[in-house]
Amino acid sequence: MNKNTICLWYEHDAEEAAQFYTRLFAESSLGAVHRAPSDYPDGKAGDVLTVEFVVAGIPCIGLNGGARFKHSEAFSFQISTEDQEETDRYWNAIINNGGKESQCGWCKDKWGISWQITPRVLTEAMALGGDVAKRAFEAMMPMRKIDVAAIEAGVRG
Repeated sequence: MNKNTICLWYEHDAEEAAQFYTRLFAESSLGAVHRAPSDYPDGKAGDVLTVEFVVAGIPCIGLNGGARFKHSEAFSFQISTEDQEETDRYWNAIINNGGKESQCGWCKDKWGISWQITPRVLTEAMALGGDVAKRAFEAMMPMRKIDVAAIEAGVRG
């Protein structure tokens, strides 16, 4: 087991979420599925309790803990993309699988986990600072899914 693993709370479908993430993102894999040894407040003995998985290189555990806690934008996965095709693939997969769009490259999957689908051109422009960062930032602000060509145009001025 890794020294540091992200634990994501789900009502009851951690395994479904883990399967979705590991099919979608490169450098992902599904690990062990652990079943509850006895009844617990939100489940029965034999129900899936935890699922180990890696999503885009990050080790995670999905915990089926019931409806007690909800996800928020205070936690998100940021996925760096190389081009519009990759940006569209991830964004569309999340949105078309019951997710919801938000602003500035953010979206939520159907389980409430927030994702930032961020083209590398945007992060590189922001790292440059100054007028380049300002133009890239201003181009990004009205967007939902990031439009790579519009960011590139903003960078060029």
